[in-house]
Amino acid sequence: MSSQPPIGEIHSAVHSAPGVPVIKSVNWEGLRTLYIKEVRRFFKVQLQTVWAPAITTLLFLIVFTIATGAKSPVPVDGQIVAFADFIAPGLIIAQGMMGPAFANASFSLLAGKMQGTIVDYLQPPLSTGELLAALVGGAVTRAIIVGIVVWAAMALYPGVHVTPHAPLAIVWFGLLGAVFLALLGVLTSIWADKFDHAAAVTNFVIAPLSLLSGTFYSVDKLAPAFRAFSHANPFFYVISGFRYGFLGIADSPVMIGGIVILMIDLALAVLCYRLLKTGWKLKN
Repeated sequence: MSSQPPIGEIHSAVHSAPGVPVIKSVNWEGLRTLYIKEVRRFFKVQLQTVWAPAITTLLFLIVFTIATGAKSPVPVDGQIVAFADFIAPGLIIAQGMMGPAFANASFSLLAGKMQGTIVDYLQPPLSTGELLAALVGGAVTRAIIVGIVVWAAMALYPGVHVTPHAPLAIVWFGLLGAVFLALLGVLTSIWADKFDHAAAVTNFVIAPLSLLSGTFYSVDKLAPAFRAFSHANPFFYVISGFRYGFLGIADSPVMIGGIVILMIDLALAVLCYRLLKTGWKLKN
C-alpha cells in the first residue's frame, strides 16, 4: 500500500512553481531585518562610530574659534555673520553627518568581501533595491544620530547660535547630504578589494572635497578660479543649503543647490543599483 499523499494534496502544498518568486512585492520584513542589522552593527561600537566623530567635530569648532583666534565676522551674501555661527552648520553636516554616513556604508559590503561573508548580503530573499535601501538607511541613521549629538552640544556651547531658521532646508539638505555620502560609500565598498582602497577614497576624495567646500570660509573671498572650483564641488551645495537652514543666508541659490544634490543622488542610486544588480566584484 502506497504511503504517498493523494495528488491533490501535493498540488495544494506547492505555493509557487519553481522559479516563480513567492514574495512578489516589497519584502518589508527582510528590509527591516537588514536595516536593523546595519544599525546594531554600528551601535555595538558606538564609542567609535557615534561619540568619536561627534567629539572630533566639536574639537574643530574649538580649534577654529578659540585656539586660532579666528573670531572675525564673515561676509555672506552681503551680510555679516559671526565666525562661530558661520562654521557651526558646516561642521554639523560635513564632519558630523556626511563623514559617518560614508564610513558606515563603505564598510558593510567590503567587510563581507574581506571576511568571506558577502553571501549574507547576496543570498537572502531581498531585491537589489531592498538591499541598497537597507545599506543606505543604516548609514543615514548613523549620520542623523551623530548630527543630533553634535547639534545639541553646539547649542550648549557659549557663543554659538544654531537655532533653526528654515527647518525644511535643514531636513532636505541634511538627508540629501547623508544619502549622497552613503551612496558613495556603497559604491566604494563595491569597488574596493581591501580596506586600503576605502581609506584611499576617504583621504584623496572625501576629505579634500569636504575641506574645500566652504565649511571654514566664504567662497566670496576666493579668487575666480577657486570660486569656480568650489561651485563644481557637490559638498559646497550641501553645506551652503544646510547653513541657510540655520542662518537664513547662503553662498549659492538654495533651490538650485537642492536640485543639484537631488540629481546627483538619483544618478548615484541608479549606478549603485546597476552594479549590485550585475554583481560586479561581488559575485565573481
